[in-house]
Amino acid sequence: MTRTDPFALVLTFLGGLVLLFIIAPLLSMFFGTPLNDVFATAGEKEVLDSIWLTLVASFGGTLFFAFLVIPLAYILARKDFPGKRIVNGIIDIPIVIPHTAAGIAVLGFVSRDTAIGQVASSLGFEFVGHPTGIALAMAFVSVPFLINAARDGFSAVPVRLEQAAYNLGANPFRVFFTISIPLAWRHILSGFIMMFARGLSEFGAVVIIAYHPITAPVMIYERFTSFGLKYAKPVAVIFILVCLVFFLLLRMLTRAKKETVVKNTSVKNIQ
Repeated sequence: MTRTDPFALVLTFLGGLVLLFIIAPLLSMFFGTPLNDVFATAGEKEVLDSIWLTLVASFGGTLFFAFLVIPLAYILARKDFPGKRIVNGIIDIPIVIPHTAAGIAVLGFVSRDTAIGQVASSLGFEFVGHPTGIALAMAFVSVPFLINAARDGFSAVPVRLEQAAYNLGANPFRVFFTISIPLAWRHILSGFIMMFARGLSEFGAVVIIAYHPITAPVMIYERFTSFGLKYAKPVAVIFILVCLVFFLLLRMLTRAKKETVVKNTSVKNIQ
């Protein structure tokens, strides 16, 4: 297609509308928020604490579940078993259900009346109203992103490389850690980033588990309902900027990791 091709022009126009739909509200918010308000809000301890809590809870939940998700993703990519389609369907359930309903489900699982809640109480804390509960709520709605990305990554790894490693005498653990994970690492890290980013933005499930301590999305909502748009916009601008910075840094790490893996990964790793 050339630039003067009518079909290409139509596609470009429609694609431009989509990009405008994404960019225009953000630009309107950024340019419509006075810098003085942004700087003043950035100095508020309550705002900084809420952003820090959101980052830590989302990253902690993502990191914890990554150790459980990666083996599951490998099984789904490499093994056939009865009910596999059902398992794949279950994985996507948190994406399609309302997130307030997801919060209710998580609350019913970790409240003080449940076995898990009683174990937490014996350890001196409760999930409800606690950063750990916030991390669980974030992870529940975002874990499908990591599972699906890791599964696609393992599926893309050539089986012949793993078989060659087995033929050279490597055991399954060594093949998994020296062949499968390094070659699928870019997909895994991309899924990690998406799960982390989705957790940052979660509101519905989190507000059911813990209104306090308050996360950044909950604070934005609270200030909007209590004081109006003008008071909520500075917090929204700051939080979006923080999310963009972390997202770009992690994306840069993904590209750097890809280049390293391409250079260093080969069957020689298991010789």
